[in-house]
Amino acid sequence: MGSVVKSGGESSGQAEYRRPVFAAERRQRILELVRANGAVSLRDLAQSVQSSEVTVRRDLRALEAEGLLNRHHGGATLPGELSREPTYSQKMQTAAAEKRAIADLAVSLVEDGDAIVVGAGTTTQDFARRLARVTELAVVTNSLLVAQALTDSPRVEVVMTGGTLRGSIHALVGSAAERSLAGLRVRRAFISGNGLTAERGLSTPNMQVASVDRALAAAAEEVVVLIDHTKVGVDTMVQTVPTEEITHLITDDEAPREVLDDLTGRGVRIHVARL
Repeated sequence: MGSVVKSGGESSGQAEYRRPVFAAERRQRILELVRANGAVSLRDLAQSVQSSEVTVRRDLRALEAEGLLNRHHGGATLPGELSREPTYSQKMQTAAAEKRAIADLAVSLVEDGDAIVVGAGTTTQDFARRLARVTELAVVTNSLLVAQALTDSPRVEVVMTGGTLRGSIHALVGSAAERSLAGLRVRRAFISGNGLTAERGLSTPNMQVASVDRALAAAAEEVVVLIDHTKVGVDTMVQTVPTEEITHLITDDEAPREVLDDLTGRGVRIHVARL
């Protein structure tokens, strides 16, 4: 049987010699994507480098061994992500379709005549855009993006907290924001974050943001966490809502099953949005 010849006249030995070069280029592209976005899902990485998820997992292991990134259940983050806060534009580019699906599902937990609090984030912004269909709704928020999304919704009363503007997340934080939430009682709080684990619950890199999120959660009878798969299984520096205080989690179908099972075992009701 004759030897196999690759296209362009390459022998199999020559093709084997070229593969490490391609792997190096692919891993460099993966690093560039993670550096640009802070956190990237496995699926998005595989699509961007046009390789299988199995191959990308192998690349992530190699890059983690070199100390260039951190792997987690749903993808990869940069070293030091515990204290790194992604910018608004970075968040907007991550899991956009999944966030829309989560927002669609979250609206089913809001009824006519409800009073709710809504925290900051790109996922809660998508959620707010869908609240116009609810009548006689009162929304308390520290997010400029949430308030803006409801500007043209005459059947929704919007109340903003006081506070100091944190430009990176387009939201109000600080003691004034926390004081404006004291004594408030609503049916549900809809909040997001930068990470969610079964062991620690919801977390964020910034202490001021965490303090306001805790105040939002304390104002509600039930806490609903809206978070896409890139953040499930990820831990960041400051805990906002411990697992035992989370009533509902709404995420997408790429979230790691083992983490969802652990959360279910701890009493969290899981809602999975399908794309």
